[in-house]
Amino acid sequence: MLVAGFPADAFGTNCYVVAAAPGEQCVVVDPGIGVIDRLDALLAEHRLHPAAVLLTHGHLDHTFSVAPVCGARGITAYVHPDDRELLADPAKGLSADLAQLFGGRLPYAEPEDVAELADGKTLTLAGLEITVDHAPGHTGGSVLFRLPGAGSPWEAEQVCLSGDVLFAGSIGRTDLPGGSMPTMLTSLREKILPLADDTVVLPGHGPATTIGRERATNPYLLEVAELDGGRPPAPTRGL
Repeated sequence: MLVAGFPADAFGTNCYVVAAAPGEQCVVVDPGIGVIDRLDALLAEHRLHPAAVLLTHGHLDHTFSVAPVCGARGITAYVHPDDRELLADPAKGLSADLAQLFGGRLPYAEPEDVAELADGKTLTLAGLEITVDHAPGHTGGSVLFRLPGAGSPWEAEQVCLSGDVLFAGSIGRTDLPGGSMPTMLTSLREKILPLADDTVVLPGHGPATTIGRERATNPYLLEVAELDGGRPPAPTRGL
């Protein structure tokens, strides 16, 4: 399996491509702001042909380039229905300050072909079997994408593209429209903690990590696991 990625120009949002092998079809995950040229170069380097775009959630820093990536190739964008409206109107997911910052300054278009993701379903795309886990909290429609890690650069049992649910050492912020800390903690308890320790986590921002490392050191997972009543500092990463 081939997994490659790079941070976008804005907010350091990680854009990934995943394929069964070089020279094959692939999926593109979270094409954010200013990624087109580097994405095209990455696809050319590995001779990859996108079959779909997968969105971990609907925030603009993860979706900005979805329309041009899909439109240039006639492919479908996949998003959870609870974040579907953010593809039509990204401002609904922004704070007042961010909406004012972005308002009218970045041209944005909704992709023509959008399919909705369902919790627990497995997508068969580009020769990959990708399981979808609905994990709200950062947004109402945040999801995890899980797939077998055999043959990946890490030779792990499983790889999880976690979007802004889980980062190395932190989690996604919950103070934007659609966010909820209690809901996020439930998602961590029900969707993150049950994953195997050797699961490789590819987050929406920052470096890769593992579930075992986060289980042992991430203050939010420690809070959920230990139920000690403590509250770590409010998370701030992501849009």
